[in-house]
Amino acid sequence: MFSRLLKTAPMGPSKVLKQPYKLAFQARKLATIPENTPRQMPANLRQRATPVSHDRATFTIRNGPIFNGVSFGAKSTISGEAVFTTSLVGYPESLTDPSYRGQILVFTQPLIGNYGVPSSVRDEHGLLKYFESPHLQAAGVVVADVAEKYSHWTAVESLGEWCAREGVPAISGVDTRAIVTFLREQGSSLARITIGEEYDQDQDEAFVDPDQINLVKKVSTKAPFHVSSQNGDLHVAVIDCGVKENILRSLVSRGASVTVFPFDYDITKVAHHFDGVFTDFKVSNGPGDPTFCQDTVYHLSKLIQSSRIPIFGICLGHQLLALAVGAKTIKLRYGNRAHNIMLGSPALDMTTGRCHITSQNHGYAVDDTTLPPDWKPYFLNLNDNSNEGMIHKSRPIFSTQFHPEAKGGPQDSSYLFDGYLESVRRYKDSQLALSPQKENRPSPLLVDLLAKDRVGVAPTQGMANVAAEARRAEQTLAAAAA
Repeated sequence: MFSRLLKTAPMGPSKVLKQPYKLAFQARKLATIPENTPRQMPANLRQRATPVSHDRATFTIRNGPIFNGVSFGAKSTISGEAVFTTSLVGYPESLTDPSYRGQILVFTQPLIGNYGVPSSVRDEHGLLKYFESPHLQAAGVVVADVAEKYSHWTAVESLGEWCAREGVPAISGVDTRAIVTFLREQGSSLARITIGEEYDQDQDEAFVDPDQINLVKKVSTKAPFHVSSQNGDLHVAVIDCGVKENILRSLVSRGASVTVFPFDYDITKVAHHFDGVFTDFKVSNGPGDPTFCQDTVYHLSKLIQSSRIPIFGICLGHQLLALAVGAKTIKLRYGNRAHNIMLGSPALDMTTGRCHITSQNHGYAVDDTTLPPDWKPYFLNLNDNSNEGMIHKSRPIFSTQFHPEAKGGPQDSSYLFDGYLESVRRYKDSQLALSPQKENRPSPLLVDLLAKDRVGVAPTQGMANVAAEARRAEQTLAAAAA
């Protein structure tokens, strides 16, 4: 049939140009689909969004330039640390990453929002499929251009509607190239998004510095919760310093049920009940200055001294693990934040010589010159020569500054989860050889009693402002009615 279509007589140049399109159209009409059922769009089960603000807006960098634009999110004024990301895609994952708590996120990608925001549907493990936490975590959003009309089969609302519903201000129409140039030259700086008001220089003292706040305490679960795995019999404890959903998914999908504990929980009390404390012990990523987590550092130090269980730390977990063994951390000038850091920040595996494309989001780093003798650097950032990981010379303990779970982003280094769980399996087998009756699988009672999601974690400050305004409005109406 196609050979008959492709048999053509000689023709002029203009007809030659038109012929491929004609043939393609004819061939397409010949195709049939036996069962062509209409595609069902995802339902939007979220609360109705508050009106999107399109007022004039100002983005002000403290002791720096002022940029005028237009609001497309919530009508509220906030301040925080201005940081930038070079990610081309994955803004739903970035904005829900707890590591961005208290920060104003500037996107270098010129157009943001063209594929909208997906629904909060959960996967087979009960974890959020498209987000890294239940709420938008960034304090504010800055883009050059925003797509108010979106197109994607998973989308249920626009980026502006999402920001408005979550109480997060956002600004577009500003020169993000100039903003990023300033931040690269001056380093991450305090900034402010003002909606519907003229900037007043006398308000400079109102800038909020997230480095003076214990952000981990704000994003960490307030009570343990559990996520079961049907694929294996391992049981891992996770210290929640702002853990991402895909970190939990990376463990659960590989056969390890996880019980997640608050960041300041004394894990040494229950470590013997686990095969990895992530006995398998995993320290999650998170926001802010690692020196605020002194309780976590102390408990990790006790755990390393009292137990032989495998330990794996990611991002902030890497920094906390370094502090626990006596090393020091430093604040980077502007940090590394992107989903595809290769040309900008390739991570070199110093044990194999291989270089990885990585997903990163951090403003602090470990000073590897301060590592104790029984530790060595694991990964190196070839751009700024900062430390990207460390590994113990004889024990199954290691950590990475980048995100091997990478969502969104590359999965080149996801093999680290496989290596970690292999060490967990070996540890479990060695414990069973010593105590054949020992079984660390989560009990059905534990699974039933524990929550299945983060407990008591408040939304970002913008959402709190919206809730406060709603309460004040209700009180005003009640007073008027009385």
